[in-house]
Amino acid sequence: MATGVHGSGGRPVRSEASVAALAEAAADAEIVFNNAGILLPGPLLTGDFQRAVVTFDVNVFGSLRMARAFAPILAANGGGALVNMHSVLSWLAGSGAYGASKAAAWSVTNSLRLELARQNTQVVGVHAGFIDTEMVSAIELPKATPGEVAARIVDGLEAGATEVLADDATVAAKAALSGPVEHLAFSIAR
Repeated sequence: MATGVHGSGGRPVRSEASVAALAEAAADAEIVFNNAGILLPGPLLTGDFQRAVVTFDVNVFGSLRMARAFAPILAANGGGALVNMHSVLSWLAGSGAYGASKAAAWSVTNSLRLELARQNTQVVGVHAGFIDTEMVSAIELPKATPGEVAARIVDGLEAGATEVLADDATVAAKAALSGPVEHLAFSIAR
């Protein structure tokens, strides 16, 4: 069974009780897909600080809460897989708390991969640019369809991948990581 949590403002993953209830209800899970995310735009220095806190609570700690709750379940069910949704903005400056939180989530995923290896849990980090969802509906840039991204994730899981780059923008950004940090910036030209 695949288990995922999403919702209004990430509230389910911000609640220990909600995550625990989900884990109890999904004790047969073999794949856990962490796709909860929130985008509350604003600059890091002058934006509302509480919005940055909420962003990190959903995008980083929400996924960690899920991983902690489901790790024993995945172990009991043979290992399974933990799939964490990141963003191309994990690697690019200029997207405020959202990008910073996705960079932190990327690091958490990489550490979880090491910690969960001994129980044979495949940990996959998925990086994607814009996906045609409500979250980015107002942004006028090319977007991948949810189906295209899902197909790449399934292909990655079946191939034993540790990372899935879901589109060309993400492939290009990952390749740029070895270059000057000044080139790792996101901006929407208007």
